[in-house]
Amino acid sequence: MDAEAYRAESRETWESAAAGWALEREAFQRDTIAVSRWLLDAAHLQPGHTVLELAAGPADLGLMAAELVAPDGKAIITDNAEGMLEAARARAEELGATNVEIRPMEAEWIDLPAASIDAVLCRWGYMLLADPEAALRETRRVLRPGGRVALAAWAGPEDNPWLARLGHVLVEHGVMEPEPPDRPGPLAFARRPGQIEELLDAAGFDDIETDTVDFAFRAASLDDWWEQSMRRSGRFLRAVTALDPAEHYRLRDAVDAAYAPYVRDDGSVEIPARALVAAASA
Repeated sequence: MDAEAYRAESRETWESAAAGWALEREAFQRDTIAVSRWLLDAAHLQPGHTVLELAAGPADLGLMAAELVAPDGKAIITDNAEGMLEAARARAEELGATNVEIRPMEAEWIDLPAASIDAVLCRWGYMLLADPEAALRETRRVLRPGGRVALAAWAGPEDNPWLARLGHVLVEHGVMEPEPPDRPGPLAFARRPGQIEELLDAAGFDDIETDTVDFAFRAASLDDWWEQSMRRSGRFLRAVTALDPAEHYRLRDAVDAAYAPYVRDDGSVEIPARALVAAASA
């Protein structure tokens, strides 16, 4: 993999998805709240702490953390996509959050002094990086002794049909190419047991704890689920936009069939999901 080419492509993808993530922010936060709560608890946040969020997206997690460290603490909320930072700023303003600093930053090169942070949060970010071990080493560098990192990744495709089934249909219909096995991606940390523990240990962390959190993604209908999926993935959206109307209809029929087992009697959709969560001390 050409790491620099991947990083450039990733930034472009998240910029293109930022507006959709802003629209889907509330629904995503609602569905994933159990994961957010696990991470906040595991970070051991206290009033007066300085907490850093990496790959923050619309920053719901970082803004929740800001409340926990108020009034004298602060949250530094970062992302490498300016569109995501705009969404984060808008949400912070909406909430009246005053103890936050929102700025661009690459998770693999954290632009902060050593031992300056009490906790680092990263919800579904490290597994998307070209060099997650480098990012975790940087995370440890900026943490004070005893500081905590808390992260989330995705379990395997069998536990996350919300993602796996759509990806399978897109590949099956020739809309997308299969992902190379060594490429970063949503399921990258589920390729072998113990991968997260190995990465944390290699980065120098202690007191490593891991768990899983089960929840479900919900939508009012299959049409609504399709729209959510497209808004949250710049990569999926680009692939589908190139289709002609007939191809699009055939693809939608296949997607609807793939998700039919998760349609409830009232037409709403409820799809299981599982997060891998971990925390450790510097």
